[in-house]
Amino acid sequence: MYEYELYRSTSAELIRRADAEREIGRALRVRRAARRSGRQDPEGKVRQGDRGRFAPAA
Repeated sequence: MYEYELYRSTSAELIRRADAEREIGRALRVRRAARRSGRQDPEGKVRQGDRGRFAPAA
């Protein structure tokens, strides 16, 4: 009987963990979709004033 209760407890814990991971994945997908839908330009944004990254051409 003890082994069966241990099995049920372990099984329930694994199910809870899987549900939690699934919810995290859903939240990340929703957040990513919200960021993508917020962009109006399909090419993406170009940052202005980022000239310090490259050396000037000769």
